Amino acid sequence: MNDKKIISAIAARDERMLAFAIRKYSGLLWKIAASVLINAASVQDVEECVADVFIYLWQYPEKYDPDKAKLSSWLSIIARSKAVDSYRRIAGKREIPMEEAVADSLGYTGAAADEETEGRHSRERLRACMEELEEKERELVIRRYYYEQKPAQIAVALDMPKKQVENRLYYARQKLRKMMEKQGGVQV
Repeated sequence: MNDKKIISAIAARDERMLAFAIRKYSGLLWKIAASVLINAASVQDVEECVADVFIYLWQYPEKYDPDKAKLSSWLSIIARSKAVDSYRRIAGKREIPMEEAVADSLGYTGAAADEETEGRHSRERLRACMEELEEKERELVIRRYYYEQKPAQIAVALDMPKKQVENRLYYARQKLRKMMEKQGGVQV
């Protein structure tokens, strides 16, 4: 069955055709959503993201243009977009302070247990330094060291070559190290 027939049937509110589209594309959309949400979300969050794609398809079938792309490509773009939105929403709800996780992952162990105040100041300096990074660098660092995603996973999620992810992470770490040293002689 071709894409035009599927879309026109869904536009005519044929629920059987929507069920057909769900069976046909849910595996693909699951892989796309999971690649973005890996280590950051639960299975239920991935399921919700995929369901949101099909809800969007049901609500707005007229937005699909068969002359521009295949239906699978269009749904993939929507899935990636919804997964990124979900990732950002979930990232804002994490309970562990980001600076602690990044500092630990970068090899910075902080102050000794009896010097908790100094450790808190170091985390505050790290937070300030993270805010000085470019948005893309900050996202890469958070994905790698906070969510513990591998460079290959980050590359898929952000649609970048793996080598570029590795290089940008390296330079972001160097920037953070220099900024931390300037702010207080702390090595990251």
